[in-house]
Amino acid sequence: MSESKTRLLFFQHEDNWQDIKNATMNTIGKTRGAYPDSQWKRAIILAEHSPIRKMKFSWRWVDLPYWVSVHFVRHKFGIEHFVKTQRTDRTGTDRTELPQGAPVNHECEADAQALINISRKRLCSCASPETRQAWQMVKDAVAEVEPELASCMVRECVYRGFCPEMFSCGFDKTDEFKKERAAYISGE
Repeated sequence: MSESKTRLLFFQHEDNWQDIKNATMNTIGKTRGAYPDSQWKRAIILAEHSPIRKMKFSWRWVDLPYWVSVHFVRHKFGIEHFVKTQRTDRTGTDRTELPQGAPVNHECEADAQALINISRKRLCSCASPETRQAWQMVKDAVAEVEPELASCMVRECVYRGFCPEMFSCGFDKTDEFKKERAAYISGE
């Protein structure tokens, strides 16, 4: 794989854990709860209860290869995509002449559940290295502001405990898999 020029231009997230906690309390007939600690945050994220969908993130990749952008656009639940057009009438460049690797800007807004779901597919070794690298940038940015969520953004085999892929890479048979799986379960 050649060195990618892809980078995150911006990443945004606001702490709204009080709203998430209040929504959680509402589901059990209460109105409000105390601001959650790290253990509670990780527990609700790991359980994937609906209030985590209130947690929102925005980012923009710049110079993302078009074909990698297509991988991300396939994700449609809990995420919105805003991809720079390649329309000839808007750019003045004949789109049929552009290579698949032509760089695009790809902006997203997503909730926490979408980040978990996308991680399962795009951190998998069956995903292209370029796609994994672009998604790892997002996960690293999430880790800076929501480490509990980032610890739950894992590849499919770690999430499930086995590989469901038709053509497995074999990672789930390694010692490294056992370490990642144990860290995922324990939160360490």
